[in-house]
Amino acid sequence: MATANKTVLYPVHTSLGATMGGFCGWDMSLWYPTGAVKEHLAVLSGAGLFDTSHMGVILAEGQGLRLFINRAVTKDISDLKIGRAGYAIVLDENGYTVDDTIVYPLYEGAPADRFALVVNAGNTQPVIAHLKQLPGGSDIKWTDLAGELSKFDLQGPASFKIMKTLVANPESVFDSLPYFSFKGEFDLSLSKVKLTDGTPILLSRTGYTGELGFEIFLPNDRAVPVWEALLEAGKPFGTIPCGLAARDSLRAGAVLPLSHKDIGAWPFINNPWPFALPYAADGTFTKDFHGKDALLKAAGTADYTLPFIGFDPRKVDEHSGKVLQGDREIGIVLSAVADMSLGRVEGQVFGLGSPEKPAGFNPKGLVCGFVKVAENLPVGTVVSIKDDRRALKIEIVGDIRPGRTARWPLKKAGA
Repeated sequence: MATANKTVLYPVHTSLGATMGGFCGWDMSLWYPTGAVKEHLAVLSGAGLFDTSHMGVILAEGQGLRLFINRAVTKDISDLKIGRAGYAIVLDENGYTVDDTIVYPLYEGAPADRFALVVNAGNTQPVIAHLKQLPGGSDIKWTDLAGELSKFDLQGPASFKIMKTLVANPESVFDSLPYFSFKGEFDLSLSKVKLTDGTPILLSRTGYTGELGFEIFLPNDRAVPVWEALLEAGKPFGTIPCGLAARDSLRAGAVLPLSHKDIGAWPFINNPWPFALPYAADGTFTKDFHGKDALLKAAGTADYTLPFIGFDPRKVDEHSGKVLQGDREIGIVLSAVADMSLGRVEGQVFGLGSPEKPAGFNPKGLVCGFVKVAENLPVGTVVSIKDDRRALKIEIVGDIRPGRTARWPLKKAGA
C-alpha cells in the first residue's frame, strides 16, 4: 500500500487529537475532539481554521496564456483582471469534468505571462497532462507547486477581524478586496503581502464554506507558527481547528460541488452551477472552449443535478443511495450530509444565519446535498432517497443554507 502524503501540520493535528483519515492520497484531519458539528457551527458563528495544504497549485508561464486558458476552461476569463480570481471547470472532449479550478491571473508581459490554477488534491498531474495535450499546451511551462506551499482556510464572519491583526499594512491589503479577489503572488519571494512576523503570503478572499473567509498560501517553513498565531488571534471569536467533515457539510449547505462526486464523468450541464459556464441570453455559449460542442449536444438528454433539503438530519449512503418518485427509481444520490445549522419551522427552512429566523430558533439539523436524476424536478418537488437502511423524504430546492456571509463587504465584516 502506498504511503499517504502528509501536510507539514500532520504532527500538530495528531497532537491536538485529530481523527485522521485518507483523502485523495493524503492523510488528513477529519475532525478534532470538539467534533464535526461544533466545528461546522464555529464557522457560522465566528471562525474555523482548516489545513488545506493538500490542494494542488499549478503555475503556468508562457506567452498568450489568457487566450489559451480561456479556451481550456469553461468560464470566460477574457476580462478577468489581475487580482481577481475566477471559478471554472476543465472539461474533456466529452464535456465531462477533469476538475474544477480557481484561475488566478498573476502577471502579463515580458518575459512571460503567469497564471495559476488551484485544483483538487490528487488532480494536479491529470490536469497538467490534459492541458498539455490541448493545442498550444505543450508550449507552456507547467509547474506543479505541490510540496512547496502550505495553505490554510480561515472561514467565518469573524475571519476579517482576525486577519486584520496579523497582516502587515492591513489598510492597503484590505482596501478593495471583494469576494473572489486576491493579493500577493504564488511565487512567495515576489509577494508584497506579508504577515506582521514577515511571512510572505498570497491572500485570497475565497473558500469552500459559503461564509466570509480567506485562503492563505504560505511557505512550508512558516506553517506551524502561522497556524498557532491564527488560532491565538481567533480565541476571542471562538476560533477552533476544523477538519474535512465540517468542510464537507459546510460546502454542501453552500451548494458547492465536490469534484468527482457531484461533478464528474458526465456532462457538466443541467446543474446548479451555470455561473461556471459562459451562457448567452438565448442559452448558447458566448465563447469557444474545450468540451463546448459536447455540452450543447448533451443539453437535452443529460441528467439533472439538483440540490435538496430533507426533513431531519438523517442521511443515506452516498455510494448506494437511490432517488425514488413513488415506487419509480429516477436517479442516484451524489452527496448527502447534515447541515446542523438548519431547521424547519412550519414547513419553512431557516438557518442560524437567517435574518428572519423565529425567536428561540434551535435547529436540530437537516440532511442536504445533491441528487442526479433523469428529469428536471421543479423546486418544491418531494421525492425519497433510499439505501439498504432507510428511506427519507427530501425536497428539491433552489438554495440550501440561507444567510451565508461569503459576499459580505469587508466594511460590514469589520463592524
